[in-house]
Amino acid sequence: MSGLSEPRQLLDDIGLSLVFFTRLRLPSSDFGGRGLSDAIWAAPFAGLAVAVIGALVYTIVASVGLAAGPASALALAATMLATGCLHEDGLSDIADGFGGGRTRERKLEIMRDSRIGAYGAAAIGVSLLIRWSALSELAGPGHVFLALLAAHASSRGLFGAFMHLLPPARADGLSANAGTVAFETAAFGAALGAVALLALGLGGAIAALILLGLLFAAFRSLCLSQIGGQTGDTIGALQQLGEIAVLLAASVCLS
Repeated sequence: MSGLSEPRQLLDDIGLSLVFFTRLRLPSSDFGGRGLSDAIWAAPFAGLAVAVIGALVYTIVASVGLAAGPASALALAATMLATGCLHEDGLSDIADGFGGGRTRERKLEIMRDSRIGAYGAAAIGVSLLIRWSALSELAGPGHVFLALLAAHASSRGLFGAFMHLLPPARADGLSANAGTVAFETAAFGAALGAVALLALGLGGAIAALILLGLLFAAFRSLCLSQIGGQTGDTIGALQQLGEIAVLLAASVCLS
């Protein structure tokens, strides 16, 4: 993981991840020439920022007496606004492509289509329903923050490993242009994501880590069989699936 021994490059990578994976903007857009493949280890920090925004909204609306259900819905909406629905878009594209295409080429073509189909709409609807219901089961702002922290940071910690282990499915596009992710970079990002799971307690962290590992392996196999690799959309879908898995674990461990 070359360059990460220097504090300036650490900050550059965190800043690049924040700007790329969220709608947050920083005073400077100069990140020392670092690319996404260099900075992908810092994606959990973008997850931390999204979690703080969601938890803050939940805390504010709960403090004025709003019930857990609508407070959770507003917190979830805040996290989606913070990312510009970047990963929800990936999930819908994957659902449409994998569900509607018969050949690898057709699947990739559908995934590039900006229009959303029945599979994509259903996937987003189910994702929203599961995440909202899991958050609604938690007891108060403190537990909501811990759940959001674990879910958003750990799901983004999978990005580097996924890009390292799977080749780009097409010669152009976001994933192909990002470049190759080194093993050390991928491992560091995954480790940061795993540390975030400790917000669920030791037992919850172990359970969530096992769940994420199984999910990662299954989704990797699916992407290889469907399109022969990964794209930006698959990475977004992976985040959504990982977030769902950890929020479900949190609803058991923290409720």
